Amino acid sequence: MLWHHRLLKDFHSRVLERNGLILTVAVLIVVSIGGLVEIAPLFYLNSTIEEVDGVRPYTPLELAGRDIYIREGCYTCHSQMVRPLRDEVERYGHYSLAAESMYDHPFQWGSKRTGPDLARVGGKYSDEWHRDHMRDPRSVVPESIMPPYAFLEESPLKYGHIVEMLKANRAVGVPYSDDMLDNAVADLKAQTDPFAGPDLTERYPGAVTREFDGNPDEITELDALIAYLQVLGTMVDFSTYEAEAEENLR
Repeated sequence: MLWHHRLLKDFHSRVLERNGLILTVAVLIVVSIGGLVEIAPLFYLNSTIEEVDGVRPYTPLELAGRDIYIREGCYTCHSQMVRPLRDEVERYGHYSLAAESMYDHPFQWGSKRTGPDLARVGGKYSDEWHRDHMRDPRSVVPESIMPPYAFLEESPLKYGHIVEMLKANRAVGVPYSDDMLDNAVADLKAQTDPFAGPDLTERYPGAVTREFDGNPDEITELDALIAYLQVLGTMVDFSTYEAEAEENLR
């Protein structure tokens, strides 16, 4: 046994450590094996995401807001995944479910939190708070290091390509129907109208309709961004998961 150990140690020191190419190949082989062990089982499962009531595709306005969120790099400072750890659950709320991100392409889980996690930010603050936060972050969070995004309030939302955005998402599995595509522009406009009819909520249950940026004269990028932020974490009734979460944290 001692002889075997010395031989292995000698091979490691003389061959692997002194030959960069061989070491690189060995590392790639080990990583590949580990990756196959983790990924291969997924091909034998019908679904890795449980179906959860309430989770729906984003409305056209919310989807446009998500695009702005990504464009402005918000994901570099804010994650969107509450881990199943006691301190996270106590601070942010119920831990994230896989189904909540099933229509996110790409998902926004993140790995860095310069700012707080946003997975449960929907409904936590008013639209007015979000407007003030975008204009001057330190007016509502004095210790914030976030830059201002006041220009979003003055930037008209360009939604001429919204149908193509829905089509692109449908191509990767988001269940946007032909009816949703045909009414994409109308639904986008309707969500900023507090007196809109029921068509929008029939296609997107639970969608709220109001002037998110407080300006009824035009639809701005701030309208879209706030609409997106206000829907995060609101699609699932987490009261049905409270008992399970408490049991898992014990």
